[in-house]
Amino acid sequence: MDFMKWLNSIGELLYEVMSWLVFYPITLWRTIRNPVTMMSYADDELRDRKDEQFTDTLNPPLFLVLSLVLAHLAENTFGGGTNPIIVKQTGLAALISDDTSLLVFRMILFSLFPLMMSARFLRARGVALTRQRLKPPFYAQCYACAPFALFLGLGTAVGHTGFAGASFLGTVLSVGAVLSYLVAETLWFSNHLGQSRLRAFLNAMLAFLEATVAALAIGALILLR
Repeated sequence: MDFMKWLNSIGELLYEVMSWLVFYPITLWRTIRNPVTMMSYADDELRDRKDEQFTDTLNPPLFLVLSLVLAHLAENTFGGGTNPIIVKQTGLAALISDDTSLLVFRMILFSLFPLMMSARFLRARGVALTRQRLKPPFYAQCYACAPFALFLGLGTAVGHTGFAGASFLGTVLSVGAVLSYLVAETLWFSNHLGQSRLRAFLNAMLAFLEATVAALAIGALILLR
């Protein structure tokens, strides 16, 4: 009986993983095409019963994680060597000793963006910050952050290749990822808070800067002796 349960568990895991091959491109395309709609979709889905949530897409945190995995694989493919963080084994950098720990580190850094955007959203609404109130905007923000993380990672990876025009293409991908992310966030703040586009952009930019500074500070702690 235990063996059959184990086989069933393996079968369910296999189906879940293989279904990502279908639903990741669908989720990515829908998010790129209309990120604000997908962010609203996340809010709606969280109101459904748990077994009925995100049945036709990947759930937002998983979508972000898989995007970071793809960006990580792109760096390993085009980066041309071991990441300097892995090579550096002094201080806190010793905690990052292989690709798995580096990927976890990246997940933490990029998760700061949904976190800061969500916290900024709740503060702008003038409501108390609680775990229950933070979850819906955080899930919505993971949808917006995933393409940003993916194309920023792709841009960085491409920029390190040696072919002609790689630096230019990498810059275009990276800058495009940042600008698209800020546009999506501006529209989201404007729609959900009833703000002018200028004020919404300032909120989005402030949260983006907060997340960037926090990520850089964590990165500095890792790289410094």
